[in-house]
Amino acid sequence: MIRSITTAAIVALGLLAAACNTVEGVGEDVSSAGRAVDDAAEDAK
Repeated sequence: MIRSITTAAIVALGLLAAACNTVEGVGEDVSSAGRAVDDAAEDAK
């Protein structure tokens, strides 16, 4: 019983770590796109 709970906890932590990396990557992509739009707007002036 304890072994099952421990295994489930380790798997859950692994999934959470992967989700954090994915969200961080999305945030970086959105930030990069925002900078590109800002640069295009500055060039259009």
